[in-house]
Amino acid sequence: MANQTIHLLGFAGSLRKTSCNAGLLRAAQEVMPANMEMEIYSLVNIPLYNGDLESNPPAAVVEFKKKIAEADSLLIAVPEYNYSIAGVLKNAMDWASRPVKDSPLNGKPFAMMGAGGGLGTARAQYHFRQLAVFTNMFTFNKPELFVPNAVEKFDQNGNLKDDLVKERIKLLLETLASWTKRFLIKID
Repeated sequence: MANQTIHLLGFAGSLRKTSCNAGLLRAAQEVMPANMEMEIYSLVNIPLYNGDLESNPPAAVVEFKKKIAEADSLLIAVPEYNYSIAGVLKNAMDWASRPVKDSPLNGKPFAMMGAGGGLGTARAQYHFRQLAVFTNMFTFNKPELFVPNAVEKFDQNGNLKDDLVKERIKLLLETLASWTKRFLIKID
């Protein structure tokens, strides 16, 4: 168990090419503990949710749900739009949560982080916690990672340039590794 590699799936709820939230995921890859690896998944191909298609979902949705199911844990970069979760992220989570009995989110450990304005996506992350309750996903309470005034901490290409934030990401990942191991214990 101690040497087991934890496989993360990371995704950001923003589609912008220079998204600071996608930049947080890239920075996480740079400071990731040795016992973790992460695939960054783009939500760009996830279509708008349509309940009529639940029994035969689009290929992009099938792929996304498969990636979630295969991951030991999730790292989600949560942007904030209008005091809430970005529509792109909410839409992807709606697809992943349906049908409820087959949702790969059920029992999945995760961590979240976000870069934004004055509160650094705090409101959106607290809103996302409500979504996590319904989907039966599990996160820890501390540390939280809100990156305020993101425009000052990222370059024009959306890459994180703030070493203090990178250290906070490293702490978040170390906590996520310990948290995830609790869910990976197999009882015979």
